[in-house]
Amino acid sequence: MNLKLYLLRHGETEYSRTGGYCGALDPQLTPAGRQMAAAFAAAYQSLPWAAVYVSPMQRTIATAKPLCEAVGIEMQLQDGLKEIHYGQWEGQTTDFVKAEYAADYVHWLTEPAWNPPTDGETAVQIASRVMPVITEIESKYTTGNVLVVSHKATIRVILCSLLGIDLGRYRDRIDMPAASISVVKFALHGPLLQVLGDRSYMSEELRNLPGT
Repeated sequence: MNLKLYLLRHGETEYSRTGGYCGALDPQLTPAGRQMAAAFAAAYQSLPWAAVYVSPMQRTIATAKPLCEAVGIEMQLQDGLKEIHYGQWEGQTTDFVKAEYAADYVHWLTEPAWNPPTDGETAVQIASRVMPVITEIESKYTTGNVLVVSHKATIRVILCSLLGIDLGRYRDRIDMPAASISVVKFALHGPLLQVLGDRSYMSEELRNLPGT
């Protein structure tokens, strides 16, 4: 059996629902976000889990908690799995950022690998802290299922790094809805993407919520 990496974005927060910039901020899940976490646990608790790695934010811990409790496994908190730091854009809307940080915003849209949000992180910086976590998982768990509960930008950067996609295109090539699951199998010829952004495990009502 090969190692399978399950990459789960956290459930809905007010920021994921409204579209505001939220990286270093630490909001809780909404009631719908908690329902998403419960639905994930119900759908995936029958899998034999080798480990669960989690970003140490309220929204990711709350997303992982129902599964960890259901299967009796302790989550491993990793700072490297945190979301992109949006710097001066934290808590702001896109319209505000366009107006107040126009040049930085255009540069970030054009080449986010090397151009950060104002005083924030580039995709290259995200990769430099998150990929050592993935490497650790690969070395410790050569077989079995490992769950990683993280964030939208961070998971997209992980996938780009594993699949050989230009980091500068992480926002343009990969979508990652709230509480979606992606699966990468470490096969003979390297990482193989098997599932991307799936939310079929949750109810249609949750899948159709605006902004998620």
